[in-house]
Amino acid sequence: MENEEAGLAGLPLDRLLQQAGLVPLDPGKVKQFDIYLSLFIRWNARINLSSVRDPGEILERHFVESITCARALPDNISTLLDFGSGGGLPGIPIALCRPEIAVTLAESQGKKAAFLQEAVRMLGIPTKVFGGRGETLSQQFDCVVLRAVDKMAEAVRSAAQLVRVGGYLALMIASADAPQLQSAVGEGYTWGEELPLPRSTGRILLCGVRAV
Repeated sequence: MENEEAGLAGLPLDRLLQQAGLVPLDPGKVKQFDIYLSLFIRWNARINLSSVRDPGEILERHFVESITCARALPDNISTLLDFGSGGGLPGIPIALCRPEIAVTLAESQGKKAAFLQEAVRMLGIPTKVFGGRGETLSQQFDCVVLRAVDKMAEAVRSAAQLVRVGGYLALMIASADAPQLQSAVGEGYTWGEELPLPRSTGRILLCGVRAV
């Protein structure tokens, strides 16, 4: 199994990034994404990190989208919370692509949190894993990001309170859901333009700045 998975990211991931108009990864990052993909595939067979099972689809639907998010986030972010991290998406790709950001992965399901701990250990990154519900954290962050979280409207309402004033709430969502989720967040946020996410249909990155 390990030999079969070796090199699954590498060139295929770089090709997908190029097709999306994105800069390829450097060799060190390619190796880290290889490790992450291999680990994701093994654990996904046991604890259902994602309904996507095919390695190519994981690269296309999860990794490219998360790398796009990582690169699009503003430069003035030092701390970031991945709220309801699940399999580490997009938090782990953000940690890999933006090592200057101190990333925290919040995941309340024990088995998924255990996967995140193992992934962080295998990748050798200083990312923190919080094995609980994100809304119970007392710390505020420069950026809070959400992707594919259950009860999304309720989650974004809670996540918005964890963003410091002047910080960012980053939503990886279907464009059609944007008005509802912006309404759920309520007043106090100024929203930027929608950024289409590659390798997807109708999905966007939407960032709001907390004003108060």
